[in-house]
Amino acid sequence: MRIAIAARNSSVVGGIESYLRRLVAMLSGAGVELALLSENSSSADREAVAPSLPSWCVRELGASRTLIALKAWRPDLIFVHGLEDTNLESQLTELAPTILFAHDYYGACISGAKTFRSPTVRPCDRRFGWQCLLHFYPRRCGGLDPCTMWRDYNRQTARARLLEKYSAIVTASEHIRREYLKLGVAPERVNRIAYPVERLIGEKRERRGACDAWRILFAARMTGLKGGDILLKSLARVGEALALPLEVTMAGDGPARKGWEREATALAARNSKIAINFPGWLDSAALARAILESDLLVMPSLWPEPFGMIGVEAASAGVPAAAFDTGGISEWLTDGVNGALASSDPPSADGLADAIIRCLRNCDTYAELCRGAREAARRFEPEIHLESLLALFGRVARAGGAAQHVELVHREFAAG
Repeated sequence: MRIAIAARNSSVVGGIESYLRRLVAMLSGAGVELALLSENSSSADREAVAPSLPSWCVRELGASRTLIALKAWRPDLIFVHGLEDTNLESQLTELAPTILFAHDYYGACISGAKTFRSPTVRPCDRRFGWQCLLHFYPRRCGGLDPCTMWRDYNRQTARARLLEKYSAIVTASEHIRREYLKLGVAPERVNRIAYPVERLIGEKRERRGACDAWRILFAARMTGLKGGDILLKSLARVGEALALPLEVTMAGDGPARKGWEREATALAARNSKIAINFPGWLDSAALARAILESDLLVMPSLWPEPFGMIGVEAASAGVPAAAFDTGGISEWLTDGVNGALASSDPPSADGLADAIIRCLRNCDTYAELCRGAREAARRFEPEIHLESLLALFGRVARAGGAAQHVELVHREFAAG
């Protein structure tokens, strides 16, 4: 079975590429032959998604030469992940059966954030269409540039039309799956296959009785909708309620970072028991260490997170989470079992503080949440994800010449 993975980036710059790096290892281990097509070239300071695979980059070769090279490689299937160029994407659907992994609101929202920001921040549950243009400015769905709005609307409209050209669509959460059912995609074509999460290597810092501080981790791209400022505003109340110092790590980078750093500096100056560190973007090994050294992951996202993979990664190490109840988060985070959910209607610093306090105030409760986190993470074992994907590949390829081989790979994997 020859599968070409088509993605925006060939380096790890976010959750999609982290997933792809893990996926390449799993599929290669199952005997699938892989290649990588990317729109953007690799970055020297970031991990490569698949350094050993045959690969072609549109930015380096141009679209025509890239497509010629891919066609010569003769893929049996093309697995597409969030391309920017809809013309390139359309041409890929002509080369071989294609499967789209919709990691976010692909073709379902002008800005891609699926969030109203006025009069209050709250998720949008509208079906995507031309009527969204009427809400874009009054609801502050995106920026204020009409040219950008029109460009993004046309791109998302083109993506919505492309959905019919895909043999199948994969989503990681039921929340995103419902978005495509809302757009009129037939239910049998939309497959929910939750992300695979491997257990982190290393020992989580264990808490036994009294401790010197609570260690809180935020790890995300630093944009307004990720809610880092809400977390900062919640910390004074959290510190007072827990009566212990707080050591907060805010990992990541982005346009909001400088503002958050200023706010953190002012907060620490007012409260000597709160220390806040901004280590910047962390590679996978450094992020794993940060998780293992933490007591609680906080995900204060204001937008409806499509899934929130880092929450399950932390859970695999026994680290519970506190988060606003948005998007697909409640599909892996159960209040009182592996963390705490705060209301997102509307999201507030006080609500987030209450969720954090409920996780950390009682040592016995905290220990139960750690055990619940490990148990919840078992639903996302890599083997479950791989078997589901191979079964889907087999169904899509069944009409073509690759069907026999993919069925063989699937049977061999299922047999262990």
